[in-house]
Amino acid sequence: MPYPKQMVDPMREELTQLGVEELRTPEAVDEAFDAAQNETMLLVINSVCGCAAGNARPAVARAREAEVQPDRYVTVFAGQDLEATERAREHLAGIPPSSPFFALFQDGQPVYIVERKHIEGRDADVIAQDLITAFEAYCTDEAPPPDAPSRPNPSASEGNGLPSTFESIS
Repeated sequence: MPYPKQMVDPMREELTQLGVEELRTPEAVDEAFDAAQNETMLLVINSVCGCAAGNARPAVARAREAEVQPDRYVTVFAGQDLEATERAREHLAGIPPSSPFFALFQDGQPVYIVERKHIEGRDADVIAQDLITAFEAYCTDEAPPPDAPSRPNPSASEGNGLPSTFESIS
């Protein structure tokens, strides 16, 4: 059962006021992924989770201020837009569902993942820096460097130190 609308509306607005495109249906998700086949796109899986989402949304706001940006920002809301969220997760085969969650796509493929475990207990500025580092590696006309990140490095910053389940497929 979805979360009540009045509960999630302020959390949605935190992202939409930044220009993040909200995808509320599976068809909208399909259209966004089709349009981004030759672009870079950051998918934000939004959430009501206070322990992590409270820093995830501000991290997006800070990352939006960086010089290098993905071509598109899109979001689905876990626990609210159930079918849209499920469709978005189809593009993340083999990656366990979590929310909040970030996935940077390049040419339709995930190249950088920030799972909930990389968000919990970490400051929004640190999370934003993880995103900016990924943008600098994948969101330019240059080929990503051989050591381009595929996920945050929790040992280099605050965090729980858990290893990621994602390995770069690029």
